[in-house]
Amino acid sequence: MKIIAFGASSSRHSINKQLANYAAHLVTGAEVELLDLNDFELPLFSEDKEKEIGQPDAAKAFYAKLGNADAIVISFAEHNGSYTAAYKNLFDWTSRINMKVFQGKPMVLLATSPGPAGAASVLSSAMNSMGYFGGVIKSQLSLPAFYDNFDVEAGQPTQPEWQEKFNAVMAKLA
Repeated sequence: MKIIAFGASSSRHSINKQLANYAAHLVTGAEVELLDLNDFELPLFSEDKEKEIGQPDAAKAFYAKLGNADAIVISFAEHNGSYTAAYKNLFDWTSRINMKVFQGKPMVLLATSPGPAGAASVLSSAMNSMGYFGGVIKSQLSLPAFYDNFDVEAGQPTQPEWQEKFNAVMAKLA
């Protein structure tokens, strides 16, 4: 199984990228490709810009990466209760190639933040919309208080209960 995983953030030290990487590697025998949204940087989407430049290569490359995967793991960062501008912009450009951005792929949706809500608002938005864009959600999980519940150096949750929850969520992709 080939899994594409990414944190929906452009932060170079994204906690969501760390979480997506951890979770995707829980699938036994999976080949994991961890994407960095900075590799798909695009101008701000608008219909005028689209008429001017067409479909950018970065959006085509992102769409192709998703299409070549057997499954997708996304961990959402939350900016003011919603998607990050970097993710939303890439998503908007890619949806102009094909509205079914996620191409019928099974997905696990995650979210985390330093705060107690664990980016639950953006995760809820993603859960409600993925089906319209070709995502087949198998499971979801929000990790609150990232720095209290995830050991960055060890690359895993600090508590066995969280490890068990992530194992259960990721088992739904297998």
